[in-house]
Order: sequence, then C-alpha cells, then structure tokens
Amino acid sequence: MAGRINDDDVKAVRDAVPIDAVVSEYLQLRNAGGGNLKGLCPFHDEKSPSFQVSPSKGLFHCFGCQEGGDTIAFIRKIDHLSFSEAVERLAAKAGITLRYEEGGYNPSHQRGERIRLVEAHQAAAQFYIEQLGSPEAEIARKFLAERGFDQAAAAHFGVGYSPAGWDHLTRFLRGKGFSDKELLTSGLAQESRRNPIDRFRGRLMWPIRDVSGEVVGFGARKLRDDDNGPKYLNTPETPIYKKSQVLYGIDLAKKDIAKSSRAVVVEGYTDVMACHLAGVTTAIATCGTAFGGDHIKILRRLLMDNGSARVIFTFDGDAAGQKAALRAFEDDQKFAAETYIAIAPDNMDPCDLRLAKGDEAVADLVQPRTPLFEFAIRQIVGRYDLETPAGRAAALDEAAPIVARIKNVASQHEVAVQLAGILGILDTQFVVKRVAQLARWARDRGGKGPAPTQHRRQQYESAAPVAAAPGPALNLRSPAHRTERELLKLALQHPHLVSPAFDAYGIDEFTAPPYAAVRQCIQEAGGATDAPSDYLPAVMDSAPNDVVRALVTELAVEAVHARTVDEAYAGEQLVAVRRRAVDRRLLDIQGTLARLGQNGDPAQLAAVQNELWVLQQYGQALRNKGAAAL
Repeated sequence: MAGRINDDDVKAVRDAVPIDAVVSEYLQLRNAGGGNLKGLCPFHDEKSPSFQVSPSKGLFHCFGCQEGGDTIAFIRKIDHLSFSEAVERLAAKAGITLRYEEGGYNPSHQRGERIRLVEAHQAAAQFYIEQLGSPEAEIARKFLAERGFDQAAAAHFGVGYSPAGWDHLTRFLRGKGFSDKELLTSGLAQESRRNPIDRFRGRLMWPIRDVSGEVVGFGARKLRDDDNGPKYLNTPETPIYKKSQVLYGIDLAKKDIAKSSRAVVVEGYTDVMACHLAGVTTAIATCGTAFGGDHIKILRRLLMDNGSARVIFTFDGDAAGQKAALRAFEDDQKFAAETYIAIAPDNMDPCDLRLAKGDEAVADLVQPRTPLFEFAIRQIVGRYDLETPAGRAAALDEAAPIVARIKNVASQHEVAVQLAGILGILDTQFVVKRVAQLARWARDRGGKGPAPTQHRRQQYESAAPVAAAPGPALNLRSPAHRTERELLKLALQHPHLVSPAFDAYGIDEFTAPPYAAVRQCIQEAGGATDAPSDYLPAVMDSAPNDVVRALVTELAVEAVHARTVDEAYAGEQLVAVRRRAVDRRLLDIQGTLARLGQNGDPAQLAAVQNELWVLQQYGQALRNKGAAAL
C-alpha cells in the first residue's frame, strides 16, 4: 500500500504548477475579464463557455455543471486519477521529489496504475526511436524516405521501429522495473505459451499521445510481406488508451487549432506528418476508428465554438471515403464550427499529394471549399437519374430526411433550398415544406416524453409564459438570439450602459424563452436603472428555478463580444433587438390587414392602418438615428 504523501509536498505541488497552464493542455482558454479565463467545460457538453479559471486563486469552476476545485482536483477529474496519482503527475511536471510517510515509498510497486502505464509507454517510445537507427530498421527508414520523410521528420513525430524478435521490448522494460502484469495491462506485451512477448514486432511505430502530450498507445505499420498481421496494428483498449477518445497529432496541433480556430482531419499517420511538414499544422487523425462524438468533444474544447471555426475533412474519393464522409456528416450537428470536405485530384491522400506536387498543393487542398453537407447530399442524389421525374422524386425521398436532421432551422431552410437546386426542382417551397414536415415528424417520434431541449424550453417557458411560443427546439445561435444574449449580458454586467432604455423593453421583445425568462428576472429585481451593489444577487434570487438561475450566472460571467464595451456598442444591441421586435409587429399587422380586407369594419381598419404607419415611421427612425430614436 502506498505511503501517504507529505502535506508540505502536496502544498508545494499545488503552488508550483499554475492551474491555467495545466487546464490549457486540455482546452482553449480565453480572457474572461477580471483576471479570469474561460473555456468550454471538459466535464459536460455545452455550447457557451461556462468553465472559468482563476489563475490568481489557483481554482476552476464550471457554472454549468458545478464542477470546481484546484489544480489537483482538475487532474483527478479529467484523467480519472486518485489523489496520490494526481499529485505525482503534477510533481513530475514541476520537478518536485515527493516524500512519503507510513513506511517509505517503492516507486516500482506503489505508484498509481495510470502513471506506471504512461511511464512504460514513454520508455517504449524512446526504445523504438533508438531502434530506428539499427541495421535491422533499414526497411523502416526506406519506407519513410520513399514517402518524403527524412530523419528530422521522424524525430519530430517520435517515429520508431519495433525489432522483429519475440521479446526485445519486454526484456528492456523488465530491466526498467516494470512487471509482466503492467506490460500486459499496457498492451505493449501479450500472452504467449510461456512468457509475455512483444505485441509489436518488425513494424514502423508511431507514438500516440493524448492532448496533454503523454504517450498512451502506438500505431504500427506492417513492413514485410511475411508479416501476416493487419496493415496497421494499434494498441488495444487499455486503462489509458481508448481509440474513440484519442486523435493522433493533437499534442502538436492543439495550439495552432486554438489559435486559428481551424482543424484538418485526415485519415492516417503519414497524412498528419505530410500536412504538418507542408505547413498545415492543424492536422490530426483518428487511430483506427471512425471520427465520432468523443473526437468532436476534444476539438470543440479547442475551437471554442466561435462563429469563424472551421473543420476540414480529407477523405479518399473512393467508396470507403464517401462512406466516411457521410458518417462524418451525421455527426456534423454536434459542431458549432462550419464543416468542409477536401478531396485531392486523382483521389490522392495528403502524403501522396505532397510527394507528387509539393507542399503548396497540400496547403491548397485543405482550403475550405465544399461544405460537408453539400458533398453528402450530392453523393446521395448522384445515385439517381435526375433527368426523369421519378429519379428526382426518389432522390428527394432519400436526401430530404438527411437535411431534416439539421437542428438549426435557418440552416435547415437554406440547405433545403440548395437541395431543390441540386435536384432541379423548380418549386423550391415544395422541397422546403417537405424537409420541415420530416423534421416535425422526427421530433414527434422522439419518445413518450419531451426531448431534453423541449423539456428545458418548458422550464424557461414556465418562468416567462408571455414569451412562450410554439415551434421547433431552440437554437440560441441564430443572429436574433445572439443579439438578445449580448443585450442581456450588458444588462447584467454593465447595467449603466443600457439604462434607462433597457427597462422599457417588454419581455416579449426577447424571442428565446430562456432570454425572456432572464429579462423577467431583471424586471422583478427592480430593473437595470440605478442598479445597486446587490443587483446581481437580486436578479439571481428572482429566478424561478435552477435552470434560469444557471443562465443568469452564465450571462453574468460570459465575456461581451466587443473590443470596446461602451455606450455605442450597447446602443447597437438595444437598437438591433428593438428593430427586430418592430419588424415582427409589422408582419403581424400586415397579416391582420390582409384578413380584414376591404370589407372589414372601417374603424378597426383605420386603427390598424394607423398603427402600421406609426411603426413604419419608428422603424425608419431606428435605421436612420440608431439609439437616439429609442
């Protein structure tokens, strides 16, 4: 049993490793104001960053899922470590030697399992690197050279070679103090009739690192014809390696992905190498599995779901590549980023393209051109004869349900219009209505109870019934909702900038029920004008439930999207929300006039026409004078 770590050493570790440096290894952090940093929470799915880090306090807290604590707590939670394992990990990072009580410490037997397995992989990676220079590895060096990779490239990516004998690595790691049980658990060795033997033999080796840079597995490429194994052999599932949760190259690409808000997803290890050497340093790849939901979570935390984020997939143009693209499209809605597909001429992968046409061709390949949804739809309709009515109808029957999966109603409408154009159907509205109908049916079939988004909507609507309106599940990323969100953030964080105009805004001017609920909380707390020091607590106290209260907290800490937060910016948000409210009312009045017709009651008709004229003048004044017209 491991000895207890000395309390002073625990404190030294906690003080020595900055929490923002540790958290930044897993997600992108941005300035949140007040000396704090923010990012997308790694412990739950979210679209707006509610995860905050205070470097000065050494603490983190998520306002969405309520996880929080210090650096040690963060490492324990994200990597599923015990307290001792987390302290040991951080101590190694800080170069601190830990002291243990209760009988001392035996590193070979008492360290946490995860740390031991990672150390075994680190030692194996170094072993493989050294073996790449051996005479036996000539075939591996030739393989790399034929694909345009020199010694420096191999060193940059840590590429190595596993000797062809039965137990070279196993004997090496035993000499380092690792037990047979640890070698088997790590996946570096496998059972044989007598003793464990190496899993990887006579292969080119790529170390697979997690987002923090630790080696957790390997990808191995067959080199000899007498090797009866698969072309690529990966580490099996282990306590530290889950293939659906790792991305090859993420340790090298993460900073540039966060900086550029762009990621390039390729299909293999050599493609990642080729892209990075060609200057596309945001390239990553899956490890022997399809790109899926857990991979998306990793990228979302780095991309931060901002509006300019781009994810570009490169797939072969063959049937398998097309199938992979359609599979990726099914997960497309989990991204806030725009998704694109890139297919090289002659269906070359990035590695072959670099060899044939150079670095510039690779860089040009991954420029976002074809939206993934467009490619996916064209692949579907391409199987039908669009010259005949029957072919167009059959293509619509298969493609429309795909478009109906798009959750963003505005995007769904836009793609449906494009689908009509691709199919050559002149009646665009027929296609739009067909897609919308399928989307409604899908929602209605979603189970006995309401979907989570509907349930959450109902909680907001119960708080703000005047804002409730029938319709599809909320999309808080629409332009109208983004503006309402900005105005509410200003009202909570800088009430003096939006007062007194904000307090004259009706709850019905906020079209998203969650935002209408927050508007009502502000009203019940006394409004934003001359806000007292306990203004925010009062707004939170007026929230009818935890869901609305959590949203108030989120809006109160989320950064305002403006370089300069001043009266001019506040005025723009006030005007934008009011103009949309005026435009909605104008549509209502025009509908009323159409229903009244020429034979309606003259007095009622005159009153409606007068309101129409007044609103039109007001709308014009808002456009011409801005905040001065409020």
